[in-house]
Amino acid sequence: MEVNKNLSDKAKKDLELVNRAKSGDQAAYTAIMARYREPIFYLVMKMIRNESDAEDLSIEAFEKAFKKLDQYTPQYAFSTWLFRIATNHCIDFIRKKKLKTTSIDEAIDDDRGGTYQIQVEGKSKDPEEKYIEKQKINLMREIVTKLDEPYQSLVEMRYFKELSYEEIATERDIPLGTVKAQLFRARALLSELIRKSKSSI
Repeated sequence: MEVNKNLSDKAKKDLELVNRAKSGDQAAYTAIMARYREPIFYLVMKMIRNESDAEDLSIEAFEKAFKKLDQYTPQYAFSTWLFRIATNHCIDFIRKKKLKTTSIDEAIDDDRGGTYQIQVEGKSKDPEEKYIEKQKINLMREIVTKLDEPYQSLVEMRYFKELSYEEIATERDIPLGTVKAQLFRARALLSELIRKSKSSI
């Protein structure tokens, strides 16, 4: 594998962490996230302008990058590659959001001065789909119980009880920034547990 000789010291350190992560070193994954958590979040926030979505998309960008680590080549800096993944992930999100926000109920003007509406059949889930969804939720709850505290409680409060970050901070009497940082870490740990559960099946 050809390595760019002009890589900065920071980029060389990244490469060392990436190689360790490829060999299964969990501490290397954590170190990569620690180095790039804030830069990725601010990049995403600049594009999305919604803090809650930005936090979710940041985690998802890391997940995508970690799954594709074997595709990274050190001909250029790891940070460049990581930022490109995050940017593309945001673009996909924006495109999907635009599609979802296009109303199908509103009348649309045609070029003859008339209007028409799109009729869409309701797609209620059949019993089998409902059963599968329930099984997925049960499996997720089971995986969450494997998290250490305070991560387990935070995930339950945020995703099962659907409390806001502010409500969690008030209930646990901790700073809002701490809630966000711990939930960020909790999602990373949860992602790793899910990855392990899939590989063991």
